Amino acid sequence: MKLLKIAVMGAGLIGKRHAQHVLAQPDTILSSIIDPSSDGRAFAEEIGVGWSPSFAEIARDDRPDGVIVATPNRLHVENALEVIEARIPVLVEKPIADDVDEAAALVAAGERDRLPILVGHHRRYNPMILKAREILESGRLGRIIAVHGTFWVAKPDDYFDVAWRREPGAGPIFVNLIHDVDLFRYLFGEVDAVHAMQSSAVRGHAVEDTAVVSMRFANGILATLSASDAVASPWSWEMTTGENPSFPQQDQFCYQIGGTDGSLSIPHLDLWTNAARPDWLAPLARERISFVPTDPLKAQLSHFCDVIRGDAEPIVSGREGLATLRVIEAIRTSALSGQMVGLDTITTPRVQ
Repeated sequence: MKLLKIAVMGAGLIGKRHAQHVLAQPDTILSSIIDPSSDGRAFAEEIGVGWSPSFAEIARDDRPDGVIVATPNRLHVENALEVIEARIPVLVEKPIADDVDEAAALVAAGERDRLPILVGHHRRYNPMILKAREILESGRLGRIIAVHGTFWVAKPDDYFDVAWRREPGAGPIFVNLIHDVDLFRYLFGEVDAVHAMQSSAVRGHAVEDTAVVSMRFANGILATLSASDAVASPWSWEMTTGENPSFPQQDQFCYQIGGTDGSLSIPHLDLWTNAARPDWLAPLARERISFVPTDPLKAQLSHFCDVIRGDAEPIVSGREGLATLRVIEAIRTSALSGQMVGLDTITTPRVQ
């Protein structure tokens, strides 16, 4: 099998993780780190790969087979368009863009040139999530009625020493809940309407530190998401799944899924049912569903390689990234207005 040359644009925390996975995968070569900063150059030297300050130089001198864009959010569209114009497949870290109009323009550019765009909602590749979806589709929970997700973490004071983290767009709605919203879409279908509230009462920054979101899905499922980056707790994806080794793993859950015949917790995949028929006075039995864990970033990279070779269609396409961003935009609009917002009001230019 031909070795694929992959370049990583952006050498921040997630960019470095992507680079390490490219180095470790047997069918890929990390061709270069693209980052104008001295830190980016130092990282490239540390791992022994080429460095360029811009994509224009790397595309001319050593054309990669694929590019992973892991630059700051505000640069995602600009950088991804550079790659598309060079006719190279691209994996864009989430969010696909800062706003839905820019995201729609990026999707249109990729589809016009018939170039695949993947969006880095990597949690969809987690075997635990794949197993959860299998359980839901099996009907063992009956009709899904209600869902709840919790993202409660305590970001330290020095996290906010970086100025942009104190500004609108850098709070838990856009930075953190976008992952949960994408997974909820993947598991439960399209969102019909949202109602949200937010607060910055703890730190007083221009960005929220706490948010509560109600969501109604087109199929009638109701969901709630509670988020705060100012709460010391064990209840979040980061703290419960063990996906990122930087976070101390806790033996708790972050999602609860309720159906007419049973309920399911994530990440343990504890399935709760009554022995005969659902009855609140009858004992509940717990069954822990097993799965084989793997690093979803590794699985995402393998899939990206398949897409580059033409052996697969994107699992999280540009259109999927745009659809998730539209829900986030509806949440932000609702939180500011205090009103319920239908997804049909979050308009975008038509993606041809």
